Amino acid sequence: MNDTIKLLKLRRSAPPVLMRGPGPSEEQLATLLALAARVPDHGKLAPWRFIVFEGDGRARAGAILAEIFARREPGAEAQRIETERNRFLRAPLVVAVVSRAAPHVKIPLWEQEMSAGASCMTLTIAASSMGFRTAWVTEWCAYDREVLTRFGLAEHEKIAGFIHIGRVEIEIEDRARPNLADLVTKF
Repeated sequence: MNDTIKLLKLRRSAPPVLMRGPGPSEEQLATLLALAARVPDHGKLAPWRFIVFEGDGRARAGAILAEIFARREPGAEAQRIETERNRFLRAPLVVAVVSRAAPHVKIPLWEQEMSAGASCMTLTIAASSMGFRTAWVTEWCAYDREVLTRFGLAEHEKIAGFIHIGRVEIEIEDRARPNLADLVTKF
């Protein structure tokens, strides 16, 4: 079995709360983003872009989340607001993959959105190949227009995923995987 197949068979998401540093170096991050930009892209539109949350940027993002969440949920307990404040501090690096899909004369929106998803998956696989653990999550903040605006997204842009990247010191058990017999038909 070659290394790529072995990596794909063993790749598992890890809860961001278990992630520790160090995160990727600047050189590793540059490689990860370059690989995430090498996905199928019908029409060469680059229908995605990246927002890197690292260092103090993670705390600034968390302050935005806590502020908006507290306003939306005035009865929320202080601990719940603090959870939002710390959301991007759980992993040493969070990369938002932003879908820039827009109407195009030849390329359907769906193909552009799938390209953004492919970018998310490539980023998780590339980070795993470097020895990091990842989690591809969205949660409420990926769908809140005020959050997106404050994070610098244009009106038509969406979050395809927040990719949390870090190191995990414990073994992550595999989850139950689907039975292929239930998913595969032959034509």
